[in-house]
Amino acid sequence: MSAAAAFFYLFAGIAIASAFMVITSRNPVASVLFLILTFVNAAGLFVLMGAEFLAMILVVVYVGAVAVLFLFVVMMLDVDFAQLRQGFQQYLPVGALIGAVFLIELLLVVGSWTIDPGLMQAPLGPLASVEGVTNTQMLGRVLYTDYVFYFQLAGLILLVAMIGAIVLTLRDRPGVKRQNISVQNARTQEMAVETRKVPSRQGVEV
Repeated sequence: MSAAAAFFYLFAGIAIASAFMVITSRNPVASVLFLILTFVNAAGLFVLMGAEFLAMILVVVYVGAVAVLFLFVVMMLDVDFAQLRQGFQQYLPVGALIGAVFLIELLLVVGSWTIDPGLMQAPLGPLASVEGVTNTQMLGRVLYTDYVFYFQLAGLILLVAMIGAIVLTLRDRPGVKRQNISVQNARTQEMAVETRKVPSRQGVEV
């Protein structure tokens, strides 16, 4: 067995085991940590396939941003998971039915899937190495030449979504106080700090 095959089975085995632990772990924090382990091993598989750019994006975006955000949300929210599990038996038949439908669809897809014999003669290395450039360089050339307008359109859509989220968050709502930045910046030391003389054994009325 070659070194590449050994690393493939290692990364694939750990990824499958950690993905299984994501859905079976009782502790939600442990589930997020197993999810991060799954992403890291998937990035290792991308590296073995010569797609180092996808591996880097998977680690930076999903592990460094999305999974860590999930971890902070799970740790900061005080969720009573025992109460959430009380209705598990009630929705078990519906969940089992939906799972059976998805399983039948997957079996039908896998059963009717045929592999082209010509693919077995394809080169194992990345196609970009033939031209002397890396996979990341090829993706950059294609992304910023052939699909530059689609790339800019995607950035514009994300910008509009960000502006919409800011507008919805900062809109005037009754009973919600808003900060006045100009008033805060114009504060002096006398306005910011107030010294009160408190008599002995008496509280302070705020």
